[in-house]
Order: sequence, then C-alpha cells, then structure tokens
Amino acid sequence: MTTVILVRHGETEWNRVERFRGRADVALNEAGVRQAEATAARISTLWRPAAIYSSPLSRARRTAEAIAAPLSLPVRIHEGLWDVDYGQWQGLSPDEVNQRWPEELRTWYQAPQRAAIPGGESLDQLRARCAGTLAQIVDAHPQDTVVMVGHTVINRVLLLHVLALGNDRFWHLRQDTCAINVIEAEGAGFTLVSMNDTCHLQS
Repeated sequence: MTTVILVRHGETEWNRVERFRGRADVALNEAGVRQAEATAARISTLWRPAAIYSSPLSRARRTAEAIAAPLSLPVRIHEGLWDVDYGQWQGLSPDEVNQRWPEELRTWYQAPQRAAIPGGESLDQLRARCAGTLAQIVDAHPQDTVVMVGHTVINRVLLLHVLALGNDRFWHLRQDTCAINVIEAEGAGFTLVSMNDTCHLQS
C-alpha cells in the first residue's frame, strides 16, 4: 500500500484577492510561507515520507521545500502537477472574466464538467493528466509514503478521481491553502482517509 499525502500550496496574493492563477508563477505571500512551515511541522511529526513531489510553479515548490527541509529530502518536480491551464482567463479576476465571457464563466461555476475555457484545459483533459501522474507516482513507491504538492484545481480533480465521482462534483470539494489530504492506494483502488485538513493552521 502507498500512502499519498496530497497538499495544496500556501496562500498567494492571487488567492487572497481571487484571480485565475493557472500557469502564472505567483509566489507565496507572508501568510503562505507561515502556512507552509506549519504544514511541514505537521507532516514531519506524523509521517516519514520517502519522496516529495511538486508542481513546477514556485508557490507549490516553495511549499514542498518547506516540507522537505526537516526531512532532509530533495523536492522532485513533476510536470504532471502543473496547475490547470486557464488560457485567456489567466491573471484575470472573475469580474473581469465575466465582462468578456459571461456564458463561459457561468458554465464554469454551474456545470464545470462542460466548461470550455478559451485557450485553456478542460476538466476532462486535466483529470486524465492527474490520474496518470498519480498512477505513475504510486507505481514508483509501492510501499512508501509520499507527498504531492499541487493546486486547488489539481487536488480537487485528483480527489474526484480517487472517489470515482464525476467532474460535475468539482465545486462540492474544498481545498483550502495548505490543506492536507491523505489517500491510501492499493492495487487499482483508493481509500480517502482524510480531506482538506487544516487543523495545523489554527493558532
């Protein structure tokens, strides 16, 4: 059995003011750095990971580096953990998107499984990428505990995959910044042990 500790990165200014982040390389803000350090303390206390994987984007990589430090592990960058490609929406606020693509934005919030982001990725495309990434990492660590640091959209889609739920349930899962999710993988099956755990951030 493989235990996967799936973590969302810490807060950025674009999380705080709500902009479509996607592939934009937005850094952690001060609160995000503190969240990453608290997450690192929690993980190093409860688990002994064999490997730490991260999205290439700096907000995830910096979070992964904080987690790796007390464990003396390197961070392995995995292209499969890239955030969703928001295409022409990247960098815009929901209000700004609504001015130009009101129907597409309404579909994103009301029927995300059918959303077509101009120049971007669909949830079906993203899910195929994420499922393949998870399978690859689990296959490489059949008896280990591993950490994967991703993004809210990445993590939601991975959790839907683990639970065998459709992408129409996308908005029914929460992924707060530096939330911890625990997944057990055995054979082709998954067990979700915990989800969106942020108790380590309460002070």
